[in-house]
Amino acid sequence: MASEILDNQGRGEASWQWPSIHAEGRKFGAIAGGVALIGWLLLGPWVGWPLAVLTLCVLAFFRDPVRITPQDDRAIVAPADGLVTLIGKVPPPRELTVDDGSGSAPMPNVPVTRISIFMSVFDVHINRAPIGGTVKRVIYIPGKFVNADLDKASEENERQHVLLERSDGTRICFTQIAGLVARRIVPFIKPGDIIAAGQRVGLIRFGSRVDVYLPAGVEPRVLMGQKTIAGETVLAELGAAPQIEGIAQ
Repeated sequence: MASEILDNQGRGEASWQWPSIHAEGRKFGAIAGGVALIGWLLLGPWVGWPLAVLTLCVLAFFRDPVRITPQDDRAIVAPADGLVTLIGKVPPPRELTVDDGSGSAPMPNVPVTRISIFMSVFDVHINRAPIGGTVKRVIYIPGKFVNADLDKASEENERQHVLLERSDGTRICFTQIAGLVARRIVPFIKPGDIIAAGQRVGLIRFGSRVDVYLPAGVEPRVLMGQKTIAGETVLAELGAAPQIEGIAQ
């Protein structure tokens, strides 16, 4: 199904399936399962059962479901599953607004719309590319582990900036931010890679946040408090700047 074309005219076949477990999480599942087995054998089922449930929770955290990404050149899709907790005008990350000598032009230091998506421990933590294009920069920055839901996490926490550029010159950057529980950002890409919209680009272990910086003049199509699905939810459309309102009910 992962390579099958599905459309809004009924083409393709869709069915529910168990999500696979990403390779990055299998070792953690094996460790948790081993501890559960030892606990069961040495201390009995009263200890073994809770540890077995914990093993299932670890495996569920690293689940990697198939996603259907809209094939529309105008679409900017969500890079993460989670809750839209912040939308506002801010400058791009300062690390991306300076010349790093790589030959990749820096981002203009002017305010653009930033959409922040908070991922709880219950969300899928595989991150995906918001657009297709070439990876121009990947910048890792060590830092603190304050609550990722706070605005200051964008400047203080462990984070990784990724700058993507399409063939038409459109550039988008997004930032993976570690949180209170998260302690490792795992990238799947490097500068020079050519990737597709919705392609897996990395993960953040155990709770975190992803910020997306839209191109100048583009406004979001999502609302505060809205849930997003990585690789599927359209955050914005290039060439469109509508204002959208919603009602919580």
